[in-house]
Amino acid sequence: MLVSGVLFFLAIGIILGGAAVFTNGVEWLGRRLGISDGAIGSILAGIATALPETLIPVIAIFGSTGETEAAIGVGAILGAPLMLSALTIPLLAGFLLVLGKSRRRAGTFELDYHAVRLDLRVFLIAYSVALAVALIPIKPIRYAAAVGLLLLYVWYVKIHLASGKVNEMEIGPLFFSRGRSQPATAMIVIQALVGLGLMAGGAQMFVHVIKDTALGLGISPLVLSLLIAPVATELPEAMNSFFWVYQKKDTLAVGNITGAMVFQGTFPVAIGLVGTTWQLDTASLISLTLPLFATSLFYALTRMKRRWQPRLLILPVFLYAGYMMYLSLR
Repeated sequence: MLVSGVLFFLAIGIILGGAAVFTNGVEWLGRRLGISDGAIGSILAGIATALPETLIPVIAIFGSTGETEAAIGVGAILGAPLMLSALTIPLLAGFLLVLGKSRRRAGTFELDYHAVRLDLRVFLIAYSVALAVALIPIKPIRYAAAVGLLLLYVWYVKIHLASGKVNEMEIGPLFFSRGRSQPATAMIVIQALVGLGLMAGGAQMFVHVIKDTALGLGISPLVLSLLIAPVATELPEAMNSFFWVYQKKDTLAVGNITGAMVFQGTFPVAIGLVGTTWQLDTASLISLTLPLFATSLFYALTRMKRRWQPRLLILPVFLYAGYMMYLSLR
């Protein structure tokens, strides 16, 4: 247990360091490409930090033929959006409230709400399709839905890249080129890739530590795939967003999460629709429904209140806690 504890904190340290390196690099990359903060957070950061957990269902579903592995793959697909919507966003809102109370910054989100609404709307469409197909898991419908989800994501990327205003806010020096006010593009890309590699490596170490501990305690593969693996692999998104909120870059912080939700709700789901029967049990259906509920709340706040109120964003965390308790009692 002592070794596991040391490895646990080492993995956390690697993820934190990688997140700091990556966020700095991706800000410079977005500025060099001339795209908006919404696109930087939702597309560049969202896809890059979602890659580690995307590998889990790909390997589980296509790397083996066992039913257990397929179940783990489906659990990993459903677990990521569940954690992002019902845990990560509420924690981010709580962190913002803490910063506001300590007077380190204003305790309200300053967002590009047009970009946020786009992300939430696309996720709701994609995950509603996933739920509908789970209720009618016929092969032709599954394949058609998979293609539709991939096309939806392509459309989403196109809309994001074509909209939004480039923010001229000040960016700190590139870590790998502190002596230059305008670092070379190659150095920017190298730093972003190094940061991504550190996050992926740290997340993989975290998964192995948690997996060995969970299996030693006799936890079921469903609990492992729905809760434990996503907690580890979603740490890059969470850490990136916490860094950006602390730096008062809310559009990047929230876009990093909502963009990852869109990616997780389309590409990995398409993998599940093609590679499995997509016949979900009760626990899996609940894990698919909870993100729809949480995201509907977030979307409603952007339409009715025109702003995100951090206190209301915290509410879905109680659903997440209740779901964890339900799984532990199954």
